[in-house]
Amino acid sequence: MKEGRTGERMTAEINEQPEVLAGLVETRAEIATVARSITERSPRFALLIARGSSDHAALYAKYLIEILLGLPAGLASPSTTTLYDARPDLRDVLVVTVSQSGSSPDLLEATASAKAGGALTLAVTNTPASALHDVAEFSVQIRAGQELAVAATKTYSATLLALYLLVDAARGGSGEHVRDIGELARQALRESSEGVERAVERYRFADRLITTARGYSFATALEAALKLTETSYLATRAYSGADLLHGPVAAIDTDTAVLAVTSEGKGGGAMWDVLDAVSGRGADVLTVGSAAASVPASLSIPLPETAEEIAPILEVLPVQRLALGLALARGFDPDRPRGLHKVTRTR
Repeated sequence: MKEGRTGERMTAEINEQPEVLAGLVETRAEIATVARSITERSPRFALLIARGSSDHAALYAKYLIEILLGLPAGLASPSTTTLYDARPDLRDVLVVTVSQSGSSPDLLEATASAKAGGALTLAVTNTPASALHDVAEFSVQIRAGQELAVAATKTYSATLLALYLLVDAARGGSGEHVRDIGELARQALRESSEGVERAVERYRFADRLITTARGYSFATALEAALKLTETSYLATRAYSGADLLHGPVAAIDTDTAVLAVTSEGKGGGAMWDVLDAVSGRGADVLTVGSAAASVPASLSIPLPETAEEIAPILEVLPVQRLALGLALARGFDPDRPRGLHKVTRTR
């Protein structure tokens, strides 16, 4: 098989996202049917199981579930089951397993164990024929199509949207905030292009970077750190804006670059004190989001304004482009990160 150009796969899959997202919205009725089946069972708690990028999507879902549904939610630790053989009582608990491949042994074992413990189980996956689909009682397909680049791009944004559609339907919503998400994604990619190019030139020689956000957007900060680390090998740490002020801010100085995700809403509004603190320590600040242009920063990448709860679906798009651009500028192939494979099997 002939090798493609460096970064060709990741580039193509980033660009596919508007179409993928628009297509997923068209399946809203199907996802709403699953949501109704779940709400009829009246779960008292939601537990989310995931790894890697899917774990960041699960964190986004945790915010959605707690804020929009008023239901307590938590992130599971699969190793409590796979390594320590814990078998908690999960009666009346909704367990949502998020996995692009649906094949990692630890996620399969944790889901099967949860089902045996009385949980209502739901798989959110890009692989309809996966083992996870067979293990869980219900499933939601993210329909992103085959993803060839190692770094997750279209599967990540599609997972966010699928989780949003599920939670929105569970609260009785009509999906109105994401009705035009395909066009919004297309606009976000188009209008952020120049800002991403400037950011690549500015940070191509950076040694370390911190990503930060609050609220729904914290998932974007985590995903940004992962994408930058795995594609361009840039040492990157993610912090909640609140946690950053509780200690790590002391390590920030003029040699530190900070990527702050700042979208309109309560989460973005809570970032002002964080940005004041890091700017005061001399950090070079890049802001990304619908409120990016309204906060002090060295460089900003504004995005279309949306309801705060769906902002992460758009925020991640220029972040993916930034990771791609920095990898190429630093001489690496983001399609083939060293030591990584598309499907990671852990236990």
